[in-house]
Amino acid sequence: MVPVRKRWFWILLAVLICDGVGMYWWLGRRGEKRYDAVILAAARRYSINSALIKAVVWQESRFKAAARGTAGEIGLMQVRSPAASEWAEAEKLKVFEHETLIDPGTNTLAGAWYLAKLIKRYQETTDKPLPYALADYNAGRTHVLRWMTGQGRTNSSVFLSQMDYPGTRRYITAVLDRYRHYQR
Repeated sequence: MVPVRKRWFWILLAVLICDGVGMYWWLGRRGEKRYDAVILAAARRYSINSALIKAVVWQESRFKAAARGTAGEIGLMQVRSPAASEWAEAEKLKVFEHETLIDPGTNTLAGAWYLAKLIKRYQETTDKPLPYALADYNAGRTHVLRWMTGQGRTNSSVFLSQMDYPGTRRYITAVLDRYRHYQR
């Protein structure tokens, strides 16, 4: 009698574990699709690939609209005040407060605009503008200029090897991997 009870216990435990894993997967997938409409709208408005925006959102906030960073970043794309102010000025918004970036639509528009601006900055002068733009998005222009020496000015592989911030290199790799994942 005891072995039968043990067997049912293990069967029940296995079913509960499988159910929990399935629920975790389903909720994660649902979270990734929740902001597709605002991501697509920002992508169309600023002529940038929606899969890239989604990859940055995934890396920056894991789709948590209320996310806040330690350096004042806000929202899905973790946009800081200087970038948000640039966007608001470019869009001719008369009244703008950084806190409005908590709204997913506003945040995605500001972040996509800024990312598109960075891609354009490196478009003509580098073999692959994305690593440069993502490094700029993550670490800032000052650091990118420091890493853009010698062949690193135009060769993205050399640029990445000259990067002395391993966290930024991991950031770029993670975003590019997720970008390829979302393109499928």
